[in-house]
Amino acid sequence: MEIVDKAKSTTFYAVGLSYKKADAEVRGKFSLSEEAQENLLNQAKDDGIESLIVMSTCNRTEIYGFAQHPFELIKLLCDNSNGTVDDFRLVGYVYKNNEALRHLFRVGTGLDSQILGDFEIIGQIKKGFVYSKKLGLSTNYFERVINAVIQASKRVKNETELSSGATSVSFAAVQYIMDHVEDISNKNILLFGTGKIGRNTCENLVKHTRNDHIVLINRTKEKALEVAGKFNLLVKDYEDLSTEIVKADVLIVATGAQTPTINLEKLNLTKPITILDLSIPKNVDADVLQDERVTLIHMDDLYKITDKTIERRKEFIPQAEEIIDEVFSEFIAWTKMRTFAPTIHALKTKLEQIKDGEIDYHRKKYENFDSEQAEAIAMRIVQKITTHFANHLRHEETVVDDSIEWIEKVFQLETKNNG
Repeated sequence: MEIVDKAKSTTFYAVGLSYKKADAEVRGKFSLSEEAQENLLNQAKDDGIESLIVMSTCNRTEIYGFAQHPFELIKLLCDNSNGTVDDFRLVGYVYKNNEALRHLFRVGTGLDSQILGDFEIIGQIKKGFVYSKKLGLSTNYFERVINAVIQASKRVKNETELSSGATSVSFAAVQYIMDHVEDISNKNILLFGTGKIGRNTCENLVKHTRNDHIVLINRTKEKALEVAGKFNLLVKDYEDLSTEIVKADVLIVATGAQTPTINLEKLNLTKPITILDLSIPKNVDADVLQDERVTLIHMDDLYKITDKTIERRKEFIPQAEEIIDEVFSEFIAWTKMRTFAPTIHALKTKLEQIKDGEIDYHRKKYENFDSEQAEAIAMRIVQKITTHFANHLRHEETVVDDSIEWIEKVFQLETKNNG
């Protein structure tokens, strides 16, 4: 079924790239900061695009919206990131109409996540929609799309165990440290950055390593103090970064910088160090590997850590897909009804006009004519006829546009179809 805004002849598209084909370096090129997302939305508005949302996470950057051609959305992405159209051709994807909707449902329910069942993505979708709506880049139809995805996500979370067990990037980071760094409770750990992944890693480190040698550094010290207060960590000034790196056995980098913040020059090592880069774009320059004492692990390496939790989650994929099919079908049924409602309304009006004319004719012709009883019977017939037509139009095998055209022609109806 074509999902088209008839007023502007635009089609629903999903364009983007994800961990499936794009490595961390390429995803970094297309990563959109909050400022870049705002610029993208304003550019879309200037281009006359009526509704869209954008989201950029460590695993994917995507745009969903109505456009006359998908290149309009690809151009928005490339204009506001460091990615090029040629880069996009190699790793990007374009989905259209129902395929785009299906993709959005899978993303929103955690089925398309790098860690199966990761439900943080639905928060990104909500946030993206709220921001787009605030800028006027939404329609009633688009809001209905997002609400359907949110509904499916809630049901999958509540009715299945797709998100059961402790699995996340931050948990995988701590799991890696515990498996590969000996005597971790006595080692010096330095956390640089207080983004969401950094904060979660902090919490998992404290919980699982029982280490009281954790130092936190952030460019904005107030944010570092706020996080440190929750976990009783030591905070140092940003100027002390190089000094603290020398002391560290483990360095976790989780900043939101667009270019590398750690390189070989900053290290000045006196002993081996394990560095975990939990940032997109990468925040640790590959030149650190020139020092043989460095072990560098990036976020994508951590995602390869599969455990029993992920294996168990896979059991619930069919159950989650059933829920998606159910909510998706309800949404498509609503879409169809939205398309044919004006026709059914016009048909009912036409039949009522015929009914009124016939009752008026018989009232004048027959002296003892019971117009109230005739009205009641005739209205039941009108209702039954319109219900038959509505049921036909709702049927999944019905070609709605062709049927509407036929009904309007036979009954000589004039409708303002809102598509």
